[in-house]
Amino acid sequence: MITVPEAFAQWRSRVDGEAGRLWVRSLPAQVQQLTRRWDLTVDDAAPLHGGLSLVVLVHRGTQPLVLRLAWPESTNAQEAFALRAWQGRGVVSLIDAEPGSGALLLERLDHTRSLHTLPLWEAAEIAGRLIRTLAVDPPPGLATLREVADGIRDGLTRRQRALGDPVPAAWVDAATRNARELAGAGEQRMIHADLHYGNVLAGTRLPWLAVDPRPLLGAPEYAVPELIWNRADDLQSATDVHRLLQLIVQAGRLDAELAHGWVITRCVDYWLWGLERGLTIDPARCERVLSALLSNR
Repeated sequence: MITVPEAFAQWRSRVDGEAGRLWVRSLPAQVQQLTRRWDLTVDDAAPLHGGLSLVVLVHRGTQPLVLRLAWPESTNAQEAFALRAWQGRGVVSLIDAEPGSGALLLERLDHTRSLHTLPLWEAAEIAGRLIRTLAVDPPPGLATLREVADGIRDGLTRRQRALGDPVPAAWVDAATRNARELAGAGEQRMIHADLHYGNVLAGTRLPWLAVDPRPLLGAPEYAVPELIWNRADDLQSATDVHRLLQLIVQAGRLDAELAHGWVITRCVDYWLWGLERGLTIDPARCERVLSALLSNR
């Protein structure tokens, strides 16, 4: 039986209350059932985790794999669907799935080496190229960026007021306007909508592969903002913010204005999201990015 990391258990309980606590308690039994079903052996290493998923290192015979169990309200069913469509192109390969339980069996990558281990500018160029690689013809049935944008647009002002107006009003207005105008703009492709440096790991069949995709039908430029705010602490000036945005746009062969607009909108949205959950570091990072990009506009 595995032991669920205490930090993961506390986070799910904090976010989801009693439902989160019950789900965490069920995980050891779920792992035991899945290892029997898929003929897996659990490694001695302690389970890993992100915010939504528990990751267990396993083997099938001599083949190293990863068993990932996600919070039931996450997008694992869509993730499995998208991974099958990508077929390992720029992304971790899917071996098997039980989407109803949020379980995925995946190719083993090196979880100790993400793009966070590389200098920012090198990491950003790799991630920018991955945005383009992962922008493929969409299979039917994907959630759409238009739906996401409509939700952002409709909620920003209400959330801003509920938090005591922490974001400058002009920035909220710009984000709301962009969410309305950019909802259906640009190429309409299947994209990885949660592509940050921690979600790109070193592989063996390819040097770098994306993980934990949140697939959407929409413009690839939507994937740029996390690559800006995620390592904003490495940016020393407004010039660095502009340089980073330009580098990612060029590496991914993206539309510069569309990318700029999504950075504004998603930074405001994420700033408010962070405050709603009691975070302090990420809202400050978003403020730094927005100050650089909106100071002359």
